[in-house]
Amino acid sequence: MRIRLAVSTLALATALTVGAALPTAAATSASSAPASVKPTVQGILDHLPDDIVAGALLRRDGVGATAGPVTADAHFRIGSATKMFTNTVILQLVAEHRIGLDAPARRYVPEVLPKAYDGVTVRQLLDHTSGLPKPAPTPGPADGLGWQLKSVTPEDGLRDSFAAATGTPPAPGSEQQYNGLNSLVLGLIVEKVTGRSFADELERRIILPLRLRHTSLPAADDPTIPSPHAEVYLDGQDVTEQSPYPWAEGGMISTAADLDRFITALFRGRLLPPSQQKLVFRVPNVPSAADNTNCVGRTACYSIGGLLRHQLPNGEYAWGKTGSRPGWDNGVFATRDLRHRLVYSLNPTGTGNDLPYIKALVNAALAD
Repeated sequence: MRIRLAVSTLALATALTVGAALPTAAATSASSAPASVKPTVQGILDHLPDDIVAGALLRRDGVGATAGPVTADAHFRIGSATKMFTNTVILQLVAEHRIGLDAPARRYVPEVLPKAYDGVTVRQLLDHTSGLPKPAPTPGPADGLGWQLKSVTPEDGLRDSFAAATGTPPAPGSEQQYNGLNSLVLGLIVEKVTGRSFADELERRIILPLRLRHTSLPAADDPTIPSPHAEVYLDGQDVTEQSPYPWAEGGMISTAADLDRFITALFRGRLLPPSQQKLVFRVPNVPSAADNTNCVGRTACYSIGGLLRHQLPNGEYAWGKTGSRPGWDNGVFATRDLRHRLVYSLNPTGTGNDLPYIKALVNAALAD
């Protein structure tokens, strides 16, 4: 499928903290309704595509829907939603007593973490309280033609980030700062402990047992994406084929149906024994860092399982993860009792902010 899109690289992790109203087009139907009438999922989709969102697909409580030239079974690059899978593999290895949850991470990868981070534990990598430095820059349009095909190895990305770090890092466990470097270290720990590639462990532990037939973690030199999928552009350049180098931090490809199956299995305890299952939803009792814009206020919102806790308008919490890559802004969320589930993937045009759409869709789909 060919969908011409001019895409942006908005930080989707902030999507659920934006308290804005729907942009003009999507708000049209609501503007003429009584103030007490809240937007519905179908009402939002009925006003797409528009100047901000070129296409959208979602799966709510197991039922698919689309807007614009995209099919409900389309593949998409899930970006940081990969972190849920990475954390699950780590917790499985904790259950097998092959990794210590509160063991120093340098015990497993001393060649990766500098001695300054000797006090960082595996738990703190999982819940983003490690205090690792800001990630170094990665390939972007400024790097010239073909930038989307360039890749950075996990080891190089970590080395460059540590080399560029300034100041004294916060004490491990003292605050929560969302950071993709945590997931890169976790992926390398998986490989060191098991002696197999992270992709192999992911496949044998999660993808095959759950029969996620349309989910994969491509090699860094494989820029392809299975059909059907959107064909996306950035500044007139086709970037549909792009390096999945974010790896354990954000390199996976999936579909709405597969992500729905995964989060259902995760919440039902099919992937972890009880002792580790209770950690999936455990958020550390520490403040959110000043730069941690993903969480509302100064309260931590990421769990050991890699889930983002989001409060719905009715006061209930939804749990899940956002993720983006050039061309795709995605997420998967559910109520803890699985009463409601939502997987979405939007194709932004790059001409405006699609975060209000995401907030509206999540709230409309999951709140009773």
